[in-house]
Amino acid sequence: MPTMRRLIPTLAVCLALGGAASADPDRWQYAWPDTDFAQSTVDFDEILSGGPPKDGIPAIDAPQFLPAQQEERLSPREPVLTYVPDGAPARAYPVRYLMWHEIVNDVVAGKPIAVTFCPLCNTGMVFDARVDGEALTFGVSGKLRHSDMIMYDRQTESWWQQATAEAIVGEMTGTDLVQLPAWMESWDSFRAEHPDGLVMDQPSSPRSYGANPYASYDTSERPFLYRGENPPHGIHPLARVVRVGDRAWPLERLRDAGELREGGVVLTWRAGQASALDTREIGAGREVGNVRVHDTQGRALVHDIPFAFAFHAFQPDGEWMLGP
Repeated sequence: MPTMRRLIPTLAVCLALGGAASADPDRWQYAWPDTDFAQSTVDFDEILSGGPPKDGIPAIDAPQFLPAQQEERLSPREPVLTYVPDGAPARAYPVRYLMWHEIVNDVVAGKPIAVTFCPLCNTGMVFDARVDGEALTFGVSGKLRHSDMIMYDRQTESWWQQATAEAIVGEMTGTDLVQLPAWMESWDSFRAEHPDGLVMDQPSSPRSYGANPYASYDTSERPFLYRGENPPHGIHPLARVVRVGDRAWPLERLRDAGELREGGVVLTWRAGQASALDTREIGAGREVGNVRVHDTQGRALVHDIPFAFAFHAFQPDGEWMLGP
């Protein structure tokens, strides 16, 4: 596992040596005067500081886009988070930007969406940003629970668990966001399938875009700032799984099979995508492949590809699809 001496410099904007500070709602109130801490569905002792303060990792608002054919900065194997709206061009959100900002607030075909990525859990997810017809925008709280990013909405300053899309603290407690079909794929794969698509342009913030600040993280022995138990069945905590609802397919099993058809779900794997959390250069990471998930009618299904520890932490009674 990378030592703290190696991890801390590379997680420059995301983590700090004081990151494991214990929960204290009385102290939180100073930075969060509008958050109703009397409403919560979680144990506050499970919430840790990830290091940066509120908005210390700056979310992106109103991102700019380029036609895919004009983008020349991305390498072929770099991952992008793809969202394909009805009646509008497909959009690619490069992980090289999500790595440093974690949330992008966008409006696509009239629909407000939140594009999110938590590097510590490898959870890349897109949500409908409306609750009861009201559009919300989100920021990064700087807090973690089970190593996963806690987002907050700027309208009520409620806290939301990114991995579950549920408000866990504040006025919105118990409310769920709707996750939308989206998937991680290589830049090459996106361009091939969506030659007329759009790609998010590079933000103006001074960041080392294209570099992985979490070098060697997904080959570590233990997740960072995670206090929970390891997954069952001898599965490595930082092994990737394909999560569909409360079921998880080990990525290694899918990779070996190439295609799996189980329980109304069709999963496919093909080579071509680099791990964003391996080498210092995102596009040079080891092979993790492109995964697509559909129903038996060929319709894209909501899913994500978290690390196994994150699935176990948030779906403790979930079903592990281990095969025969």
